[in-house]
Amino acid sequence: MYETSLRTAMTELGASLFDRGYSSGSSGNMSVRLPDGNILATPTNSSLGRLVPERISLVSIDGELLAGDKPSKECTFHREIYKARPGCNAIVHLHSTWATALSCLSGLDPADVLRPFTPYYVMKVSPLPLIPYFKPGSQKLFDAIARQARESAAMLLANHGAITTGKTLEQAVNAAEELEETAKLFFILQGKDVRWLTESEIAELKA
Repeated sequence: MYETSLRTAMTELGASLFDRGYSSGSSGNMSVRLPDGNILATPTNSSLGRLVPERISLVSIDGELLAGDKPSKECTFHREIYKARPGCNAIVHLHSTWATALSCLSGLDPADVLRPFTPYYVMKVSPLPLIPYFKPGSQKLFDAIARQARESAAMLLANHGAITTGKTLEQAVNAAEELEETAKLFFILQGKDVRWLTESEIAELKA
């Protein structure tokens, strides 16, 4: 059954992210949109490293709990992203170390936080707009994410973490991993003479 395989995939990929330090405690969440429009989402206060397939929340696009445990409060912005991006079928939200550190810097370009310097960042993540700081779980944050989701497949939440999306769960996870590694490289390269990708190189990659 397709839903069963997705529950298993969420459990396995969540554990993989947790075991490699991309998530800690009960932080972070993920979701997948089913063909019928309903959503599988990680439950509230759950650890990505200890998900139980049958306890993963099944909710409607309007937020009605259909099966499993109560979903994370941040499932609200997952639902808004799905409404805004018809081609999106999976969302990953992490408080991973390097991306979160990046989100805490002042003076970031809100239109695109990271100037591209690797091809895979361009192909899997860029551009990366910045969502202003709002209290986690607040309607103001959810509204800001929903507005940005109409234009962006990934975004950085100020002083909070990152959101990546994809046509599949694997694609969303891959984007989250690529963003984390790129943020790590960004800090490693501070004070160095970086060779940034040119506009023509970026255009070639996007094409």
